[in-house]
Amino acid sequence: MSTTESSAPSPSERYAQSRARRGFLRLEAFRAKLAYDLDPFQLAACRTLEEGRSVLVAAPTGAGKTIVAEFAVYLAMFEPRDKVFYTTPMKALSNQKYAELVAEYGSDEVGLLTGDSNINSSARVVVMTTEVLRNMLYADSPLLTDLAFVVMDEVHYLADRFRGAVWEEVIIHLPKQVRMVSLSATVSNAEEFGDWLGAVRGHTDVIVSEERPVPLDQHVLVRTKLLDLFDSSGQAATNRVNPELARLAAAGGRGLGGRAGGDLRRIHHKDTGRRDFRNADRVDRAAFVHMLDDKNLLPAIFFVFSRVGCDAAVTQVVRSGIRLTEAWEREEIRAIAEERCRTLRDEDLAVLGYWEWLEGLTRGVAAHHAGLLPAFKEVIEELFQRKLVKVVFATETLALGVNMPARTVVLEKLEKFNGEARVPITPGEYTQLTGRAGRRGIDVEGHSVIQWSSGLNPQAVASLASRRSYPLNSSFRPTYNMAVNLVAQFGRVRTREILESSFAQFQADRAVVDLARKVKAQRESMDGYAQAMSCHLGDFREYAALRRELSDLERKNARSDGGSRGERERRQRHMADLRRRMRQHPCHSCNDREAHARWAERWWRLKRETDQLTSQVEGRTGAVAKVFDRVTDVLLELGYLSGKGDQIETTLDGRLLRRIYGERDLLVAECLRRGLWDELDAPALAALVTALVYEPRRESGEPVELPRGPFRKAFGATEELWANLSDLEDEHRLPSKDAPAAGLSLAAYRWAGGARLDSVLRDADLAAGDFVRWMKQVIDLLDQISIVAEGRVGPTARRAIDGIRRGVVSDSAVS
Repeated sequence: MSTTESSAPSPSERYAQSRARRGFLRLEAFRAKLAYDLDPFQLAACRTLEEGRSVLVAAPTGAGKTIVAEFAVYLAMFEPRDKVFYTTPMKALSNQKYAELVAEYGSDEVGLLTGDSNINSSARVVVMTTEVLRNMLYADSPLLTDLAFVVMDEVHYLADRFRGAVWEEVIIHLPKQVRMVSLSATVSNAEEFGDWLGAVRGHTDVIVSEERPVPLDQHVLVRTKLLDLFDSSGQAATNRVNPELARLAAAGGRGLGGRAGGDLRRIHHKDTGRRDFRNADRVDRAAFVHMLDDKNLLPAIFFVFSRVGCDAAVTQVVRSGIRLTEAWEREEIRAIAEERCRTLRDEDLAVLGYWEWLEGLTRGVAAHHAGLLPAFKEVIEELFQRKLVKVVFATETLALGVNMPARTVVLEKLEKFNGEARVPITPGEYTQLTGRAGRRGIDVEGHSVIQWSSGLNPQAVASLASRRSYPLNSSFRPTYNMAVNLVAQFGRVRTREILESSFAQFQADRAVVDLARKVKAQRESMDGYAQAMSCHLGDFREYAALRRELSDLERKNARSDGGSRGERERRQRHMADLRRRMRQHPCHSCNDREAHARWAERWWRLKRETDQLTSQVEGRTGAVAKVFDRVTDVLLELGYLSGKGDQIETTLDGRLLRRIYGERDLLVAECLRRGLWDELDAPALAALVTALVYEPRRESGEPVELPRGPFRKAFGATEELWANLSDLEDEHRLPSKDAPAAGLSLAAYRWAGGARLDSVLRDADLAAGDFVRWMKQVIDLLDQISIVAEGRVGPTARRAIDGIRRGVVSDSAVS
């Protein structure tokens, strides 16, 4: 079902709507509480829920999808025992949604489970990360009793190659009676995803809206002139590039003249006087901010795609003397910042750059990226939502994070570094980024501004901006933890059936249908070619095979460096034999031999393509179950599973593996089983676990300093075990994990041992936000170890958690 904005209803339509409202009493009561009316797609989705079905809602960022989830909560609260789990992909989103729901329903009715926080877990409404719900399903948690709805916010995270499998695990394993509210960004295959949801969850309505609630005006800043991206004359076809922009871009930005379109060569600086930018290729950031302010286009988010670039941008703007705030706003900013950061130790404030950060805030400017302390990010988000901070320089992670809409979004570049190379942003990323522009209920339109740079192709930008959606593709793959959990619950046969119901296999099967159809068509063409090359003298296909073999051999011989004398002689004898057999073949004397040969060549070329397609069909059929079988074979060989054929079950060690989640589940289980960490104290165990979760942004190539004492022996044994497991995975055609990375281990060791923050960050060469994020992940894994490990390791893990959870790590509510 697709919804779009419509004109005013006719009398007959109003009558029909009146009758429909009488049939949705709870929806009408819910609407009466709102300060605004619902859009058509929101109404359609809410009616689906009241009628007792699940729903998938795909709509642009800021369109108001979450109102559908709020209606699910509203419905559940009508029943005496019904519960709702509200899942989000990130702890920051979980914290934000928890605060919103507490404001609506009170702290007694709302809980929060994120790994970091465990608040009122038996509440009627519990907000959690998706991983927490997955773990509850595998543990058959009693909290699942009376669960009526599960909201899966940002369900398009299912495509994430690292965490996406968790979404599919939850969708597959939720009890059938639970209704799902799936909220997604606009994806081009929403109907396909909805079909799969219907297949595994029962009837699911698909509600798609491609209408932005606030229209988006798109511009390009060519040197100092703000131009529309698209032709707005009204006489051109939709999405035609603005001719003036095309002309100026072709001229390299030269030839700007007149005042049409907003000539911005001279930008008035409130604090520093007038500055002339006529000779600049690109307006500097301070001038850019002033331009947006003068045009009433603030608040704005500048997407920079680099943490260093974000921080440098704030420094540049602050040094220019810019001030976007009034005196009363600066007082309020200081009060909020001081209140939210009051638990930070005085000795840490300078290390964290608190005073420089506060100076930018009071001027209305801030950076937002993963390197910031979580407490700082929370303050920035609150101040931006309250319109106190007017400009944020952010990395693209903000586009997928908390609710921070702006009037304007600025893209300084249309490419980013992906860890290996600079690559263009995708249409999906462009849609996510510009989706922040336009605040519903505040702005009548949003604005995106792309800063022109040398080589920018306006037509390519227009194409990027015109494609509003991207496909949702599964990243599901069986893991060791998943395998032991499913085998324990369902056995091998049923597990294979469950995995074959995954979205990954669903998409593979659909691809198989298309591939099989293509194979069939090509085989029909091959039959036609075979008929065209038929010869009345004999089997021309046989003759053509001799010609093809000889031709391939001659090409190979021409490219060869000669090889040994024996090889050359064998090759020459074989070629001579092929020529003799060709001359003796009946078809060799056919008058139409060369015409037949041309058809034969087409037949052979098409046969090669068809064979490749057939191989793809065979590879995709049951692909997920085949990977599961390989995973199972590894677990059988290591003793986590036992039995033969389809009759297998988990062992005592397998029950240990069931409680270990993450990329290195098998390595952790093996280390615990073999006692490799038994001699470690708390700081050393923290350091070793850090080596298992830490992923360096790039390899430095420099030697890493390791903690002294038992750590080095334990780390060496862990590395050796990882290498052995990697060899085993290679034997079973499974991808292996990267080697443990000890680059952060010394910092973790010192922090868990009580070292000061400044010295730890200096040793780690990390931003505070990065350090906190990694320590949160270390705590998550240590917590799992503390539960499953026997002997000394369990208590040691708990002491390690206590050593890490202090100072900025303890003060940070989100990660």
